[in-house]
Amino acid sequence: MMADTILVIEDDADLQQLLKEYLAGFGYTVHTEGVPEVGLEAFKSLTPDLVILDVMLPGMNGFEVCRRIRQDSQIPIIMLTARGDVMDRVAGLEIGADDYLPKPFEPRELVARIQSILRRSRQGTTSGRGEFGSLRIDFDGRAALLNGEDIGLTTNEFNALAVLVRTPGKTFSRDDLMQELRGLDSESFNRSIDITMSRIRQKLGDDPKHPQYIKTVWGTGYVFIGQGNEDG
Repeated sequence: MMADTILVIEDDADLQQLLKEYLAGFGYTVHTEGVPEVGLEAFKSLTPDLVILDVMLPGMNGFEVCRRIRQDSQIPIIMLTARGDVMDRVAGLEIGADDYLPKPFEPRELVARIQSILRRSRQGTTSGRGEFGSLRIDFDGRAALLNGEDIGLTTNEFNALAVLVRTPGKTFSRDDLMQELRGLDSESFNRSIDITMSRIRQKLGDDPKHPQYIKTVWGTGYVFIGQGNEDG
């Protein structure tokens, strides 16, 4: 089995080297770049399994790099943010990052995040597909199609939708969803769940006031209310 390839776009040379050596110890093939434009070119040529992306980069910040990656790819992205800068985390999630980690961080926690995201990006929570009116969930292909068109969910967004869809009618709290998505007993940043649900709704064209698919249970969490039958 080939090693997963991780692209690190980070301009701190010391951190580049630390990540390259540390992640290699866990069997990953790591490619590092410090210049955003070069990092984007490397992304196209390498087709990595996951990207670690710093927010503060010279010339082009990490948010713009994330946007450009998301134009063509839904591979997992973990963004590195300044400690305590909540707006950086919110902005990253809003443009499609799958996770965030504030600096400074413990390398072992980063590895745990990587392992969790890659594992969830490859395993289906349910097999087969689900049909809910004009919405079709392909669990094996990890895609959501609306009126036959792939709506382009990120890894994290698909995982969140799959958690809800596999148990229609069950309300999941934000903490439940955080645990399902990360598989970590990390400090919850509940707004990240709200942002993820908002992005899924936008892609589904689902009006929060009159939802067809995802209903907010105020003070509790979210529930999938789509009507249909699943093929196993």
